[in-house]
Amino acid sequence: MEKTEKKNRFGLLGRNISYSFSKGYFTRFFKEQGLNHLSYENFDLKDISDLETLLKEEQDLGGLNVTIPYKQQIIPYLHRLHPEAREIGAVNTVKFTKTGLEGYNTDAYGFRRSLEPFLSAQNHSHALILGTGGASLAIAFSLKQLGIDYIKVSRQPGEGQWAYDALSEDRIKKHTLIINCTPLGTFPRVEEKPALPYQYLGAQHLLYDLVYNPEKTAFMKAGEKQGATATNGLAMLEFQAQKAWEIWRQGPTG
Repeated sequence: MEKTEKKNRFGLLGRNISYSFSKGYFTRFFKEQGLNHLSYENFDLKDISDLETLLKEEQDLGGLNVTIPYKQQIIPYLHRLHPEAREIGAVNTVKFTKTGLEGYNTDAYGFRRSLEPFLSAQNHSHALILGTGGASLAIAFSLKQLGIDYIKVSRQPGEGQWAYDALSEDRIKKHTLIINCTPLGTFPRVEEKPALPYQYLGAQHLLYDLVYNPEKTAFMKAGEKQGATATNGLAMLEFQAQKAWEIWRQGPTG
């Protein structure tokens, strides 16, 4: 009976995730904290339907992180959603409880914490979100909380969104916070970057790239060349991981 109550294993759920930040982070964290009885591993699923088999085979899981492409697809498999995750429409943290699986979103928290030190109330009141996938949902939620107006930019724009070729000089100069939520520039395809008119960027711009590998992406380099400030998504990942640990061990706070 004692064995079934122990939740000593945690992991990351996604597809093609051998590169993942989370496994390295939590492995180091557990070692530094002396939590040698805990482990963290990758669960690389070809399809979200494979989750049912995983849950049957792995009985001692205490929590999961969720990444591309399952942040939205996992929701039907959960028993409860935290209100913030429900409003965002995406889940990146799952807690295993006696009464079922609970879904949370710590991406929004991680983004806010990592962005706030760079923000200027005078300069960063309007933002462009590049990409419309699951990651963009938490970013949009956070910007709304911060009182920052935003427009999403997509290669196939929907209603209320802009295409990349619609980014005029005036629009770029007005939207001084630009967040890349696409995977463009991720290792090993490090030369790729969103198709922005970078020549219109200036010192007032802040470029935030959710990509963290490489440390300085082509998107960031192009912005810095024009005098913009640029940062990657590593701090966001660290903050969201810390919040996930709070949820798994003590329940959500804040």
